[in-house]
Amino acid sequence: MLKKLKRMEKYDLITNIIVIIIALLFILPLIWLIINTFKTSSQIYQMPPSIFPEKWYTGNLEELFNGQPTFKWILNSLIVSVLTAFFSLVVSSLAAYGFAKLQFKGQTVLLLLVISSIMIPKETFVVPLFSVIEGLGWIDTYQSMIVPNLATGFGTFMLYSYFKDIPESIRESAKIDGANEWTVFYKLMLPIVKPGLCALFILNLVSTWNDYLWQLLMARSKEMKTLPIGIASLQQDLNPNIGLRVAGAAIAALPMVIIFFMFQRYFIKGSTNGAVKE
Repeated sequence: MLKKLKRMEKYDLITNIIVIIIALLFILPLIWLIINTFKTSSQIYQMPPSIFPEKWYTGNLEELFNGQPTFKWILNSLIVSVLTAFFSLVVSSLAAYGFAKLQFKGQTVLLLLVISSIMIPKETFVVPLFSVIEGLGWIDTYQSMIVPNLATGFGTFMLYSYFKDIPESIRESAKIDGANEWTVFYKLMLPIVKPGLCALFILNLVSTWNDYLWQLLMARSKEMKTLPIGIASLQQDLNPNIGLRVAGAAIAALPMVIIFFMFQRYFIKGSTNGAVKE
């Protein structure tokens, strides 16, 4: 028995070491990006490259925030990402609850269509969607970046599995006690699937923050650009300062890294699908 325990401890130690090494390999590019933010362009291009700068240079950040509307880009990204993630959660939870707990004609066919939409790349319907947005006069507005991303097949399917795993007896008991469908959904079902809601919110937040193609098409003016689009525009300008672009990339990456580390326990808990089963 002792030999078995020692063998298990040795196995756990080796596994932990491997996981730490893999984690470091994934985080090293971000660390390198942050370090290069405080280097001049000549130091970045230096061969062989130096790990740390001889003198920490803050000119890249100063130029980024003083010479460009970076704060406005960050604000735009926050508005678009947070509102999209929140309202997408509302739409997905309502649709998932309807498919999982309500009975209506054509339910299975509609659910299959929703799930099938996950396999369709967004780029395939960019042109017709752009025509609709242009017809509504929404170009270069927040709603053009938010509304088209509210209904997602992935979000509906993800929450559908959570609602489906909740015992029907819980819902029936609430109905017997006089609760209507909205009360059952809002006060009873949503708290049970809270881990899934948190995980989906983080996924939506990150994907919207990093969205490039659609926001590039919608943001026409410099002031309406989101942070990824604004940073990308620096690369199109005739600016030889690679340090400025590196600083912009670091600023664009850091918020999502911080948010993930702050809410990783909710994300991990939600991803493991810990719903109640009968």
